[in-house]
Amino acid sequence: MGQTDARVLTDKAALRDAATIIVLREDGGTRRVLMGQRGKSAAFMPSKFVFPGGAVDAVDATIPLASPSAEDCASRLAAETDTPADAVIAAATRELWEETGLLLGAADPRAATLDAPRGWRGYLGTGHLPDGGALRFIFRAITPPGRPRRFDARFLLARAEDLRNDPDDFSRAEDELSHLQWVPLEEARRFDMPFITEVVLAELTAILEGRAHPGVPFFDNSTEISRFRRL
Repeated sequence: MGQTDARVLTDKAALRDAATIIVLREDGGTRRVLMGQRGKSAAFMPSKFVFPGGAVDAVDATIPLASPSAEDCASRLAAETDTPADAVIAAATRELWEETGLLLGAADPRAATLDAPRGWRGYLGTGHLPDGGALRFIFRAITPPGRPRRFDARFLLARAEDLRNDPDDFSRAEDELSHLQWVPLEEARRFDMPFITEVVLAELTAILEGRAHPGVPFFDNSTEISRFRRL
C-alpha cells in the first residue's frame, strides 16, 4: 500500500458518504419526526439530538432494492458523486434498522437467498429489502473542513405509515442513539441539535406547507469556500 493510500484510510477527517433518514409521523393532527440523542463521548456531534443515520458502507451497494426510487430522486442522488443512488437508499434503511429497530422496506423472496453481509443479517432475516419508492431525497450537506469527522450527507424522508413494525417499539435498537422519541415538529428546535439539523427541519416544514423551492438544497462545504445551490 502506498503512502497516500495509507493516509486516506487512516485520516479520520476524510470525507465519507452518509445517509440520514427523517421519518415523519402524522396522527391526531400533529406532525412528529423521529429523533435520538448521540452519546456525550461521541467524536461527531456529541450529546446532540439527530435523525437516525450514518456512513454509507461498501456492502450497502450490494443490497438490491425491492423497488426503485422515483426517477428524479435517483438522478439527484447520483448528481456530483460516484456513489450509487441505491447504496444511499440501502444505507438509510440499514441505519434506521440498526439505530431504532424500525423496519422500512418491502417483503421480497430474494432477501432469503442473499449471502447477508455484516450489518445486514438481522434486516434481511425479516424477509424484506429496502424500498426505494418509500424514500424521498430532500437535502444534502457536506461537513465543513476542520471537523473531527466529515460527511457528504444525504437526508431522505420517509413516512411512518410505511414502517413494517410498531413505530413505538424501539426494543431492537442498538445503543448508538438514546432517548429515541417522536418529537412534534413545531417543538423540535427546542432540542440541542446541530445547526444543519435545524436547517433540514426548516426545509421539511417548507415542503409540508407547499412553499419549498424546486430541487434539493445542497450545502457544499467540500472546500474552504462554502457554496449553496440546488440539485
